[in-house]
Amino acid sequence: MRIGIDIGGTFTDFVLFDPASGALQTFKLLSTPHDPAEAVLAGLAEVGDRLSVIGNQPPTTDHRSPFTDPRSPFTEIVHGSTVATNALLERKGARTAFVATAGFGDILAIGRQNRSQLYDFFADRPAPLVPVELRLEVAERVDRRGQVVQALDPAELTPLVERLREVGVESVAVCLLFSFTNPAHEQQIGAALRQAGLLSSLSSEILPEFREYERASTTVINAYVSPVLDRYLGRLDEQLQGVDFRIMQSNGGSIGAAQARREAVRSILSGPAGGAVGAFHVAQAAGFSRVLTFDMGGTSTDVALCDGGIQVTSEGEIGGLPVRIPLIDIHTVGAGGGSIAAVDLGGSLRVGPHSAGADPGPACYGRGGSLPTVTDANLALGRLPGERFLGGQMALDAAASQAALARLAESAQLTPAPGLSLAQTAALGVVQIANAHMERALRVISVARGHDPADFALLSFGGAGGLHACDLARALGVRTVIVPAGASTLSAFGMLVADVVKDYVQTVMLPGTVAFEELEALAGVLARRGLAEVAAEGVPSQRITLAPQVDVRYRGQAYELTVPLTPDFAAAFHAEHQRVYSHSQPAAALEIVNLRLRAVGAVPRPILPTNEPGDGDASAALLGLRPVVLSTGPAEAPLYDGAALHPGYVLPGPAIVVYKDTTVFLSTGDRAVVDRHFNLIVQIGEQ
Repeated sequence: MRIGIDIGGTFTDFVLFDPASGALQTFKLLSTPHDPAEAVLAGLAEVGDRLSVIGNQPPTTDHRSPFTDPRSPFTEIVHGSTVATNALLERKGARTAFVATAGFGDILAIGRQNRSQLYDFFADRPAPLVPVELRLEVAERVDRRGQVVQALDPAELTPLVERLREVGVESVAVCLLFSFTNPAHEQQIGAALRQAGLLSSLSSEILPEFREYERASTTVINAYVSPVLDRYLGRLDEQLQGVDFRIMQSNGGSIGAAQARREAVRSILSGPAGGAVGAFHVAQAAGFSRVLTFDMGGTSTDVALCDGGIQVTSEGEIGGLPVRIPLIDIHTVGAGGGSIAAVDLGGSLRVGPHSAGADPGPACYGRGGSLPTVTDANLALGRLPGERFLGGQMALDAAASQAALARLAESAQLTPAPGLSLAQTAALGVVQIANAHMERALRVISVARGHDPADFALLSFGGAGGLHACDLARALGVRTVIVPAGASTLSAFGMLVADVVKDYVQTVMLPGTVAFEELEALAGVLARRGLAEVAAEGVPSQRITLAPQVDVRYRGQAYELTVPLTPDFAAAFHAEHQRVYSHSQPAAALEIVNLRLRAVGAVPRPILPTNEPGDGDASAALLGLRPVVLSTGPAEAPLYDGAALHPGYVLPGPAIVVYKDTTVFLSTGDRAVVDRHFNLIVQIGEQ
């Protein structure tokens, strides 16, 4: 038995997979922001009871460690966590010091001259994670070829350690000049720090790649968040002894918890990465290879573009700070079901980025929240059946939503639209503004990068995604929307289909005329390491594949493109340059910057349930009619039970499809068909 777990800002999702039977089960619990492990352990206790029932055994009595019972068939957890992400974004990481080559201690403050807001003279860059008093220097120097210019004096390490102890740091980032060509000095410092009991992150271990600011930033982020994630995972590890406990990485693969505790930066976007992996897996099974993934949860919305495959970048940025480890190219906005609607100082209606989260949550949750949210707006518009929320386990308070939205409307000085109440008028505005935020995010990863959204399908998931997907597709010119039956827990499902993945990089700085055999020999060092480390994760050698790549640029360029490492890599680079920039210079000299390797260990993947399509009559799933507010005004729409839908059923809009943990809203003119995998395939109509 394998389980995927994804912690969101509002809910924590669980997906159980039994490889023997192929059975999938899902459920959700409210997240516990004060201690994310609390919701995880509570969910694992519930899973333990479910497994006991499956095995005809009495429920576990020790809910602190439900899977240490040798009778349990449970074997593996793959977990995506926002702990490291939140620690970075909220600046609640460990007290961290930075050790650099003499004269380079201020590299974190100097950074790059790039400006995110080009015409704003008052824009401030994010403050460095390490304050100036904790930026220390050591006298040493290595040149760009790895030759030692000034040796590191071992006697200098004792006062360095004493200084770090005096200032009370919890973690240390070490980034020396050109250490990616010769890591000896970093290794000396790291050995001294670790012998003294100080946690250390070495740039030559985290990111042996040139560009000293990005390398330093990535190493500092790792040092800043690793102690936080280490404490969190350590607590779970204690409860899960004997279970293969794995963590989702930002690159779309998983790694062992032990490595994640040391290299937390690799899991900085683990939750959204799981969603992208799961979404593309479902899209491929449904026959779509070009999709925009749209993950709308309770707190935020994550979007990505998959053009025949998941797009991975090594030029990411989190909280305004560069992160150069490979990660799925995901764009996030603060718009979710829990996003709070308010009136700004100018009297305009705003939605997000602040969220009501899980505690107290939207006003309709009845947990003390009084501020209107996107969820409250959908409830007031009749698009969200409150009596069936979470399968009826958590009834929503419609009156509380109406009251919160009415107060918002009064603050914004709104007047009721024809046929609508004041609260419903405000609710329509809240939904429209939230949609505008999410539409902008989808345009960032499509139009802004040279893609026409009309060439893609929109795959919607997350607990709130189905309520907004069709309207977003219509605004973008997208003709097809895919809503999986397990949309609400697709990120957790994605963690179960994610392979074991390890990425490696080494800067080489060689001319493009270098013999291919020399590149092969250098890549072989990475290949041997990749094979050994993936095998150490328990993956049989026959399921391991290696993908060597090379970063190439025209001599004199500042940035490079990544292409497969083959004898004709130069031709591949020219073709890629033509595709990306619409021009190339085949006669120009090339420069090889980095060698890369992706080692992938394939894991057994859940098989999506299938059934052959029958007739198109969906009346067996009809629950009745309910009043709903469309963009054109009040109407009645049929309400369908998603669990009762079978392949072949046809659902014309307007309609509402309610599943156990998500709801789908179809507008007038939309037409949904249930495919053989129980996905809703919606053809978008014009309004």
